Amino acid sequence: MLFKLSVKNMKKSFKDYAIYFLTLVLGVAIFYMFNSLDSQQAMLQVSESTRKLIGLMIDILGVVSVFIAIVLGFLIVYANNFLINRRKREFGIYMTLGMGRRQISKIILLETLLIGIISLAVGIFIGIFGSQLMSVLVAKLFEADMSEFTFVFSSDACIKTCIYFAVMFLAVMIFNTITISRCKLINLLTAMRKNEKVKMKNPVISVLVFIVSVVVLSYAYWKVTGGVNELDTIDKIIGPIVMGIAGTVGIFWSLSGFILRVIQSSKKIYLKGTNMFVLRQLNNKINTTVVAMSVICIMLFMTISVLSSSLSVHASMDAELEEMTPVDLNLQKIANLPESYTNPRTGKTTYYTEEQIEDSKKTISYTLETNGYDLNNLKDVVELSTYTIPDWTWEASLGNYFETAKSQYSMLAYDTLETIVKVSDYNKLAQLYGQEKYTLEDDEFIVLCDFDTMTGIRNEALKGNNTVEIDGKEYHSKYNECKSGFLNISTSHTNTGIILLPDSFEFKEEWKQSQFLAANYNADTEEEKIELDKEFTDEENSLLCKKLDEKGIQLDGMTKIVIIESSKGVATIIIFIAIYLGITFLIASSAILALKQLTESSDNKQRYTILRKIGCDEKMINQALFRQIEIFFMLPLILAIIHSIFGIKFALTIMAVLASPEELIPSVVATAIIIGIVYGLYFLATYLGSKNIIKEEE
Repeated sequence: MLFKLSVKNMKKSFKDYAIYFLTLVLGVAIFYMFNSLDSQQAMLQVSESTRKLIGLMIDILGVVSVFIAIVLGFLIVYANNFLINRRKREFGIYMTLGMGRRQISKIILLETLLIGIISLAVGIFIGIFGSQLMSVLVAKLFEADMSEFTFVFSSDACIKTCIYFAVMFLAVMIFNTITISRCKLINLLTAMRKNEKVKMKNPVISVLVFIVSVVVLSYAYWKVTGGVNELDTIDKIIGPIVMGIAGTVGIFWSLSGFILRVIQSSKKIYLKGTNMFVLRQLNNKINTTVVAMSVICIMLFMTISVLSSSLSVHASMDAELEEMTPVDLNLQKIANLPESYTNPRTGKTTYYTEEQIEDSKKTISYTLETNGYDLNNLKDVVELSTYTIPDWTWEASLGNYFETAKSQYSMLAYDTLETIVKVSDYNKLAQLYGQEKYTLEDDEFIVLCDFDTMTGIRNEALKGNNTVEIDGKEYHSKYNECKSGFLNISTSHTNTGIILLPDSFEFKEEWKQSQFLAANYNADTEEEKIELDKEFTDEENSLLCKKLDEKGIQLDGMTKIVIIESSKGVATIIIFIAIYLGITFLIASSAILALKQLTESSDNKQRYTILRKIGCDEKMINQALFRQIEIFFMLPLILAIIHSIFGIKFALTIMAVLASPEELIPSVVATAIIIGIVYGLYFLATYLGSKNIIKEEE
């Protein structure tokens, strides 16, 4: 009997369960999809290093899943609380008919169990098919071969999802049992007539709190943008975060205290149509949901910032990879090794052998050949030397601008020696890279820099002081700004400064800092390049690496294949975690808003009945309801968007090496589409659900 009653109740209250059921299904589906990647990676044809990166991503997602489960758990309990409050009068009627609290608890347990089983089944079903699309996405992002693609079901992900959500539903069952056991019959029967007590706020205090909140938020915005260079440690970042949270709570707390009175001063607006009713309803909602609105705003802010920043990072890294990897191989080694070197920080002394010292004076091609490497494996070889001149540091280059730069960018090491290259050597490399070549007079130099922050600093310095004295002779910059260029292949623009000097300059042998080599592999296919690449990247199998290691010769370098694989891996890990967190926060915030509005519609149903009695037709009532829900949904979103403008700017600043502002607009558009779809679905479901509630008979 109780089972049949539970099933009938579910069918009868389907509109009440719709958003609850939708949230559960989406939560289960997303949880399964992101936890099934371990079974999907087996069918991807990728290199060993890429497979390790995918494994790392899966491990990170596993940790993130624990946090996601906690968020979804709180959301499910919150949503369930709405359903219980919605049905208290029904439970009261059961008790008047002779049903005990224990039997009512059993009905709720059965309903929760049925909803859990159905949502798990539907969610996992959707997740199974969604995970196949996830496989395609992983393959595309990692540029994997999917020739052996097959339909995959992850039993581990299914079991993990069932266990996590079973724990959540168990918590819901316990919560429901406790709630019913504490309820009195009179409270259950009159629950629908009770509203939350609304305490009117002093408008003067509300205005003062609003102004203070705006000032606090403005200062936090300034700290994460104008003062971003001071936020170089976690403890310094916590301050603006706390101010942002406090300012957000203050904004929502103060709004209900004066916004109604401000609008009341304009009779044309306040007395038009159902505006009076709508505004008073909204005033009460904001007044009683300050914490909820603040939490929703912060979750939406995190969704927008995380998704936009991660998508921008991914797009930027993809866009710059081709430009920044024009050749297959870069090698570098220290030149002119001394007999010993003592690290000033650790005090540890390293002694070098005669063989190491002698080799450091030779070219890299000499080192390769004498250690058994076939130079015929390389083509388009360009070698050059880099130099450092005593006392020519970043500080010396900045000249009069040094103090200003130090005050704004205190974390930079201004005692770093500048890297010097002969202009003719650089031009050989530029021709290989497809970069611009330069010419210099005997008293000129050029600064090459493509790292945005450092470029800005150097450009300011070059405008005010572009002369440097070396060995009693003055050299001036040919240009009053930096030129673009680089030596090392990389994932992005990371060159903080290279000085080009004319060949007529006397380059002393003791100034030589390093030997550098750039080349392409002498191979026609990608498979052949991968095999040649192993000579420099495979530490276990590379004969070359073993020989150099035995002799103590340190030959550092980077290959195009490694850069692309690692870049794709980092970008993909970032974007997957961002999507996982972003969509979860978006679902949570949308669901909380929807349930809050449905609760309000249920509690205030009699007020809509009064509107009908005083002559409002259904169209006017529906318009009033639509405007309420629209404003209720838009308020936290608008403030979240304002937060995100500064949050994204801060994120892009601290990730300047990875992200480019040029890629931000497409990322923001993509984020807006995702939010528009999910947020819009919940908004529509909320409106339709509320519309049905207020149409119900008394």
